[in-house]
Amino acid sequence: MGRGKIEIKRIENASNRQVTFSKRKQGILKKAREISVLCDAQVSLVLFSSAGKLNEYCSPSTNLKEILTRYQKTSGKKLWDARHEYLNTELDRIRKENENMQIELRHLMGEDLSSLSVVELRNLEDSLQFGYDHVRMKQTECLNNDIEILRKNERMLEEENRQLKYILHQQEQMAMREMRDIEIGSNKKEKGYPSQSRVQPFGFCVQPIQPNLQQNK
Repeated sequence: MGRGKIEIKRIENASNRQVTFSKRKQGILKKAREISVLCDAQVSLVLFSSAGKLNEYCSPSTNLKEILTRYQKTSGKKLWDARHEYLNTELDRIRKENENMQIELRHLMGEDLSSLSVVELRNLEDSLQFGYDHVRMKQTECLNNDIEILRKNERMLEEENRQLKYILHQQEQMAMREMRDIEIGSNKKEKGYPSQSRVQPFGFCVQPIQPNLQQNK
């Protein structure tokens, strides 16, 4: 007795739905591998479960990006806008520039030189010589700057030393004057000189002579 025809609709039971997905997923991935090998076809298969888990297969001779690019050119449908294409182009350009810079860096370090021709080796030598001269010039410039800074600091120290000497000289002169004043004062006391304190004179008030007003009466 043959199996009954299964109605194609969503399986309501979550457990049965997950079991069915796992079985059919394995079957469709197996079919994709078989048709890729048997028929030399380029196959790319992408599956997302209801839980968001990714399952994919791509033929060994290609990759998903090449498949999508080929599909876009063949079908005429744009899978991404011009901005994404520009970003992809820029990304490829940056990658190539990075690869070229890595190769040049290895050459400058003296590695992988066997693939270079005589002309390329001469150009590399000129580049190294130019870099060496530039480094020497920069080094000389840095040394000159350091020497100028040291000279400037030396002038500042000399000026500070001059100011300190001047201040010290002033303090010595002041100390000598004070010592001289003290010696002069002590000598005056020993000789009995009178004190130089000022004595204020007595003041007299003269009254004018007035006539006796009572006598006139």
